[in-house]
Amino acid sequence: MAFTTHLEAAIDGTKLAHDRLQTTHEGRPLWVRYDLEAIGREVSRSDLIHRPSTMWRYRELLPVEDDANVVSLGEGMTPLLRADRLGAELGLRNLFIKDESQLPTGSFKSRGLAMAVSRAKELGATRLAIPTAGNAGGALAAYAARAGMEAWIFMPADTPEVNQAEAAYYGARAFLVDGLITDCGAIVREGTPHMGWWDVSTLKEPYRIEGKKTMGLELAEQFAWDLPDVILYPTGGGTGLIGMWKAFAELAALGWLDSDNRPRMVSCQAAGCAPIATAFEAGDRFAEPFPNAHTAASGLRVPAAVGDFMILDAVRESGGVAMAADEHRLLWWAQRASALEGISICPEAGACLGVLEEMVAQGAVDPEERVVIFNTGAAQKYLEVIRSQLPQLTTPVDWQALAAE
Repeated sequence: MAFTTHLEAAIDGTKLAHDRLQTTHEGRPLWVRYDLEAIGREVSRSDLIHRPSTMWRYRELLPVEDDANVVSLGEGMTPLLRADRLGAELGLRNLFIKDESQLPTGSFKSRGLAMAVSRAKELGATRLAIPTAGNAGGALAAYAARAGMEAWIFMPADTPEVNQAEAAYYGARAFLVDGLITDCGAIVREGTPHMGWWDVSTLKEPYRIEGKKTMGLELAEQFAWDLPDVILYPTGGGTGLIGMWKAFAELAALGWLDSDNRPRMVSCQAAGCAPIATAFEAGDRFAEPFPNAHTAASGLRVPAAVGDFMILDAVRESGGVAMAADEHRLLWWAQRASALEGISICPEAGACLGVLEEMVAQGAVDPEERVVIFNTGAAQKYLEVIRSQLPQLTTPVDWQALAAE
């Protein structure tokens, strides 16, 4: 049974039909709205215990109406891992990493694109297009292939090599563009009337939010329905942060949370591309495009986010902050965390660690608080930034010299 009632414009509350393909209203994103009272009568949180450990376990809170239209690669519940050694280095006793790198396409993009492709299939779309600077392209290519649909992918020329290769490997029509993700987005926007694409750009359709919100639903369940104190989330387009905040509101409305306390949401960016952090600092609701955007964390290189006000609203409502990490510390923190915890930490999560370091130094995070960092992708998808020059051994080995190293 489906419980979707309508789509709602985030900018002004206008209600739109949910039984047809929609993109934006007044150029701004849409929310999917549900009959939460009916959901509450139909299912309880205890019912989840007996369901498969995939993101589809939250079926009643998702927009796909017919299970036959679900396009899945087995998106499992990602682990919530204690990070005690990393926490000790930061002065925290309850640090956790939600490791999204273990999803089918190696990043959190699996969630949003699984949902968007499923709903696109249900509503009759056959050709999908996306601009991407990182993992979203590969995820769309994989799920479109799974659904038997066309995927057209446009990437900045300096997109990480693995992201370029995987899009083509899954059979998508993939192109490099001399410019930023915003230039790729312009190509999709201009080409849609000519090519018959459905634009699945970040927040240009309403369903990637619904896929990403399952991160928040999982987190609530993993913390036994008592949410953590602080969540640090690497923010490019910001769909996941927005989605989690929506998830927490829906869970509260259902009466599933054991506490009224919500996490402080921390939007983490890199100093080389920090439109949200800049707008937060200025007290603005909308962010200006960030000039000369550059960062080693390719997923954070989004100079203008269409959901900027949604990110900033969520951060402020939660009592959180939006901050930018020192660009020169991103990769150091990502590698340090990987070495301490054995988790494949991506550069974007390195931004979270840089921000967390600063927050701890400022006293903005208490050592006893439960803090969650989202690792949004696998480090091995960033070969250009994780390469190391290894020393070469000659034989026979000089064991005394080796032991002294």
